[in-house]
Amino acid sequence: MPYDLLVVGAGPAGLSAAIYARARNKSVLVVSNDPTASPLCKAHQIDNYPGIAHITGLQLVEDMLAQAREMGAEFRQGRVLTLMPLGDSVMASIGDQVEQATAVVLAPGVARATPLPGEEKLLGRGVSYCATCDGMFYRGKQVVVAGDAPDLAEETEYLRSIGCEVTSVRLPGLHILGEDQVTGVRTAKGEEIPCQGVFLLRASIAPTQLAPGLELDGNYVKVNSFMATNLPGIYAAGDCTGQPLQLAKAVGEGQIAAHHALGL
Repeated sequence: MPYDLLVVGAGPAGLSAAIYARARNKSVLVVSNDPTASPLCKAHQIDNYPGIAHITGLQLVEDMLAQAREMGAEFRQGRVLTLMPLGDSVMASIGDQVEQATAVVLAPGVARATPLPGEEKLLGRGVSYCATCDGMFYRGKQVVVAGDAPDLAEETEYLRSIGCEVTSVRLPGLHILGEDQVTGVRTAKGEEIPCQGVFLLRASIAPTQLAPGLELDGNYVKVNSFMATNLPGIYAAGDCTGQPLQLAKAVGEGQIAAHHALGL
């Protein structure tokens, strides 16, 4: 029997979709890598999610996972290789297995480039991917901004507006310095710049190879107000649909995508 809903990704958007579907007694399969390996889980403190203050990213994701599991969502670690709409269902190849679902919610987050030296080790310890999310932790401190995101100038100006001392550098050849906390960066020219925070604002890479013919809006998956893509039966939610890359947006979009994907 095909699943009612296949969810690709177990971040806030994907888990929101799974929880919504199970609350309506729909069968759900969530396919993802290790959910606790996401950048959100490295956040030491989240203060911008309504109604839940002073929680770590890891605890929030674990709570969402527990809720989805308790409600009966099925989980499978793995990588979805292709999605193919077939009339009134979607076929998915998951490694060497094939599954079928009435609809799919695509919520893989954004694909990031090869990590810079020091990036993974210091993620959540001075390295951030979102200035508007984490900037307030660095008020009055020295920060470095690097990247090629469309909103790079806007994010940089935001950091300056809240009192950060901002230095902009190029991504190529950048080394992030520090042991347990960011202490600075070294540029490709060998210049060392002391700082307490590094904001890596990369443009995302949309998962077009996952579903051939998937329409983009810039580097993000293009969706309508129902979170539907141009491909029948395939919806998208969360960071993969574009800015702002925020927790509350992802959760809301996951709910909307599941609602319409299930024809409710």
